[in-house]
Amino acid sequence: MIKSFANLSSLPNWLAFYKPNLNANLRLFCFPYAGGGAQVYRNWKDLLPSVEVCPIQIPGRGVRIKEGCVKRLPQLVEILSRDLLPKLDKPFAFFGHSMGALVSFELARLLRREHGLSPVHLFLSGRRAPQLAETDSFIHNLPEDEFLEELRLLNGTPKEVLEHPELINLMSPILRADFEVCETYAYSPEPPLDCSITAFGGLQDADVTRTHLNAWREQTTGQFSLRMFPGDHFFINTNQPLLLQILSRELYMLEQDIAA
Repeated sequence: MIKSFANLSSLPNWLAFYKPNLNANLRLFCFPYAGGGAQVYRNWKDLLPSVEVCPIQIPGRGVRIKEGCVKRLPQLVEILSRDLLPKLDKPFAFFGHSMGALVSFELARLLRREHGLSPVHLFLSGRRAPQLAETDSFIHNLPEDEFLEELRLLNGTPKEVLEHPELINLMSPILRADFEVCETYAYSPEPPLDCSITAFGGLQDADVTRTHLNAWREQTTGQFSLRMFPGDHFFINTNQPLLLQILSRELYMLEQDIAA
């Protein structure tokens, strides 16, 4: 299955809104939530100027709209680990929100297993720890009207998209594929990672609570911290200034450790 994507995957395609920063000691790879793309992080390079921000563009959206969507997490991280390898030649960290947090975590584990590489830090946002059982029902295979209603309840898809048939026709396959990635995920126990982890969450996110986020501490032998923000599951958008302020502070400390 992976081979079918081999001719479509290349490093330039993965990095959108990317601007090299030769003065940076650290690369921050940013992975989007379900239905999102690299545009979620398009302004982060200006707001986090001390690091080299690398927004990840998942197949099937943006400039990769003509590529097929990947529907299984092992396949996605396998392709990512292969194609991003040339950019892992300096210290790097991962930031991922929701589905992006899961991708970040499993990519870190795959890089450890197959390449002996590790990020210096994982920033995992809006996603319960992977060892916790999921209680939500599957929505990726619902009839279209029921699927759209679930999207409305999740409050992550703009109202103008949900009310525009052409946009829905464009976005629905992408969203379904991303939800399938998450809903078919099966956690396999492995030793904890060595890198430090910061978990972020929204105070009003009923589906991903402080308890769910705090369980990420089991996935590292390094330092762990948890920070909660005002807002629901999409606090990453509604409370971006505060998030980036805290993220900038933590990145600065990482850079100081790298330079020491």
